[in-house]
Amino acid sequence: MKIPAGKATAAPPVGSTLGQYGVNMMDFIQPFNDATKEMRGNVTAHITVFDDRTMKFRVVSEPVDDQIRSKVGIQKGSGKPNTEKIDKKLSDADLTAIAETKAQDMNTDDIESVKKMVAGTARSMGVEIEK
Repeated sequence: MKIPAGKATAAPPVGSTLGQYGVNMMDFIQPFNDATKEMRGNVTAHITVFDDRTMKFRVVSEPVDDQIRSKVGIQKGSGKPNTEKIDKKLSDADLTAIAETKAQDMNTDDIESVKKMVAGTARSMGVEIEK
């Protein structure tokens, strides 16, 4: 589920998703809000519900494409990224900042590798990187 960080409530999507499994929503809402109160934007919560109606969850930070859009100041990426580029560019400092944020969610400690992944997402949106 994509949920605003630190602002989970029993309203949809939390209530409708967890309610169908008979899970006590407050067992998710309080720990989620505590775990994400320092984060910003929408975060993704991966929830595993067990047969005894207990659960565990893992929080993944704001998606890379959302971070790129906010840094560049656009509403959406290009519909044809190979031929139509966005007129704004992502600076190397912004690329590094996004990579450092996402490094905790990746399976590598190498920031340069994460920067390459973020740059690939930017290219697929039609956003060029300033060298």
